[in-house]
Amino acid sequence: MYIKKILLAIVLIGLVVAAYFSYFVYSAMMAPNTYFENKEAHIYIRTGATYQEVREDLKPLLKDIDKFDALAERKKYTSNIKPGRYVIKKDMSNNDIINSIRSNNRPIKVSFNNQERTRNLAGRIAAQIEADSVSLYNAMTDAEFLKNNNFNEDTALSMYIPNSYEFFWNTSAEKYRDRMLKEYNKFWTEKRLIKAKALNLSEKEVIALASIVQKETAKVDERPRVAGLYINRLKIGMPLQADPTVIFAMKKISEDFNMVIKRVLYKDLELDSPYNTYKHRGIPPGPIAMPDISSIDAVLNYEKHDYYYFVVNVQNFGYHKFAKSLAQHNRNKQEYIRWINKQGINR
Repeated sequence: MYIKKILLAIVLIGLVVAAYFSYFVYSAMMAPNTYFENKEAHIYIRTGATYQEVREDLKPLLKDIDKFDALAERKKYTSNIKPGRYVIKKDMSNNDIINSIRSNNRPIKVSFNNQERTRNLAGRIAAQIEADSVSLYNAMTDAEFLKNNNFNEDTALSMYIPNSYEFFWNTSAEKYRDRMLKEYNKFWTEKRLIKAKALNLSEKEVIALASIVQKETAKVDERPRVAGLYINRLKIGMPLQADPTVIFAMKKISEDFNMVIKRVLYKDLELDSPYNTYKHRGIPPGPIAMPDISSIDAVLNYEKHDYYYFVVNVQNFGYHKFAKSLAQHNRNKQEYIRWINKQGINR
């Protein structure tokens, strides 16, 4: 009888221990452990991060960080941290959270446009992925990389075609740059290359010309007409005489790209720079800004016409008045000068 009582006690104790262990396992592994009301939260784990750093980021998101610690240790996550961007959904269990941040790195959309220099582009990208602006700029301007891929300091920006691209957040500067080279080569389809060849222009010259078109007009529907005007000038050996190239030259020489210039003066046209298309014929050595795809395609599909001159249309702002002769252009220009003087714009 006494032995039976002992056996019964052992069984009961075993059941209690088993129940406690089951509860611990459930609460540590399967019970919801999130502490936020949104549908999901994002966590960014840097390359080389320690478990303690990950823990600090997770702490505000979880109800019980200690139970998470216990399971993370058991599943050996503490010594196997993976960098990236991860999603934690509301009411996830510790087990699901660990599985997610260990193997479910989520890509992000990286977008950019309208940058004037690779330095500016590096800063724009650094705000979206893990790589910092210095490492990105160094990768973008690496002399050996540029030479091996037929670019140089002036044309380096040409390689980055504005769009939205999918990347992992923890993409390195070099991998970002290499991917963009692939996207550049993909962009230049046989069809586009044939059109560039028909213009007797290289891909980089098309992009440089497109950057001028981009700066001249924000109206997408007007870009083929502006492009056609510059093509006309190139065909007869006339200087492009594009004010945006002079502005770029002024910024480049002064190293002040925050400079705001609303009016180009006659003295500015004497600036000694290969980007000054009043003094130098042909297309400048590189883009003066990052052109949109619409501007690149506007050059490749330029409007055929007989215009050689244009000026801002003060009766329809955003658009321009085009002229076939210098006499007609001068009449249009006088209207614009009267308007700009009335506005008191001297620079």
